Amino acid sequence: MTRSDDGGKRGLTPQILLRAYAAGIFPMADDADDPEIFWVQPEMRGVLPLDAFHIPKSLAKKVRQAPFDIRINTAFRQVIGACAETTTDRERTWINRTIRDLYCQLNGMGHAHSVEAWDDDQLVGGLYGVTLGRAFFGESMFSRKTDASKICLVHLVERLRERGFVLLDTQFTTEHLKRFGAIDVPHDEYEDMLADALAGEAEFD
Repeated sequence: MTRSDDGGKRGLTPQILLRAYAAGIFPMADDADDPEIFWVQPEMRGVLPLDAFHIPKSLAKKVRQAPFDIRINTAFRQVIGACAETTTDRERTWINRTIRDLYCQLNGMGHAHSVEAWDDDQLVGGLYGVTLGRAFFGESMFSRKTDASKICLVHLVERLRERGFVLLDTQFTTEHLKRFGAIDVPHDEYEDMLADALAGEAEFD
């Protein structure tokens, strides 16, 4: 993994973020309270192939039951805020105030989106990411009720397929994502996939 420090928010704009994604790099912070950010370019990139997305049988049954109201881009700031919260399973987060502010600006520009699970008037799960060309760069997800974020992921993939996206970038793979078909691809192969995705256009909304 290549890492280069930026030194914080100095000069960092949503436009620079989009250029970074187009170059295959993305920002992170060491901690929510750390104002600094650094750029990351993994040697092995996590990708969830849209044509090989796997839904476990038990989850597919729950998706059919539609336990949550799935909404798009109605509470982006709340979603990224929830993703930035520490939990018993996650004592630290890489989403700091700089990142939250910049991605909310990207949302206003139509380049960052949230998929949300609602239970009546309660936001119980969601995910967010960045779109550029025909690529969706997944950033983070959270759940406050069982399977809420997983169901959001299923709806995300359906939406990306329907609207002509060709790349779902997960940055890294986890055991959780591997159950859905996520794989690691070498940097050179990822660059080819990214170039193909950026050569066309797709609309998320």
